[in-house]
Amino acid sequence: MEKNEKFLVSLLVITLVIGVFNQIQLFSMKSDGSIGINNPLSSVGNLPTGVSLVSASVIPGGVPKIYGKELNVKYDDISPNDPQLANQKIAVLGNLDKTITLTGDDLQRYIRIASQISCEYCCGAKSIIFSTGQPACGCAHSYAMRGLAKYMITKHGKEVSDDEILSEMAKWKTLFFPGVMQSKADALKQNGIEFNYVNLGSNKYRGIEKGQSSSGGMVGGC
Repeated sequence: MEKNEKFLVSLLVITLVIGVFNQIQLFSMKSDGSIGINNPLSSVGNLPTGVSLVSASVIPGGVPKIYGKELNVKYDDISPNDPQLANQKIAVLGNLDKTITLTGDDLQRYIRIASQISCEYCCGAKSIIFSTGQPACGCAHSYAMRGLAKYMITKHGKEVSDDEILSEMAKWKTLFFPGVMQSKADALKQNGIEFNYVNLGSNKYRGIEKGQSSSGGMVGGC
């Protein structure tokens, strides 16, 4: 009888400990469903359709540090979940291409940077500009990337390097084509190539993703 009582008491204690542990976990859970401040899901945000949590590392999120507040744009604005907002923000960047005129050293720098990136998933142009700096692709995505480059050169040219500007252009390209860009990131990894947005979005490794399966379509009008 005494052994049974000890067993019941032990069982009761174990049950109590489990219950306390579960309560602690529930209280530590945030309203968005993430647990604790180190949960990687807490920084994921809205993922484009067809892009898994595993691929979230290539999707930029938040507000661009240099120009985000100035232009009132966020990476998170570009999502298939809200195509109207996505097109509005793409138009904001695209309008910069139409309204900013570059000359002299600024123009030469622009040609040097923008000639390294294309919008190949929309058109077959070698880059988004011709060698003269004139537009080589008429899709909204290309206008947005060109506009961003012009803005950064004219407003923050002394603060940023060529690669930093190209990297920002590539981040937006990643948002515009999330599925295929994830496939390209996977191909870079398989070939032992360092992941950064210049390697991902520029023409340096253009076509390396061929043969890779991809999901998730284009975001924004072409």
